[in-house]
Amino acid sequence: RTQQTSQDWADKYKLRAGVEATINQTLDITGIRHARYRGLAKTRLQHVFSAIALNLARLHTWWTEHPLPTARISHLQRLDHALAA
Repeated sequence: RTQQTSQDWADKYKLRAGVEATINQTLDITGIRHARYRGLAKTRLQHVFSAIALNLARLHTWWTEHPLPTARISHLQRLDHALAA
């Protein structure tokens, strides 16, 4: 914990936090937590299409200046909202 007070640690953590946020955004938008297909070629194609979808979503956000939602909604909350409607 004493390392966490240093500026060097804070700079390294900023980079890590940015990378983790990108990965989290990718998982939320594209849903590629699990591969949909078997085989290297199909899985690679799924990841390429997921990256394209993420880039399009980011471009849309940049062009319209509407940020993507940051809060995660659990499956239980989605079900609750669906049943309430």
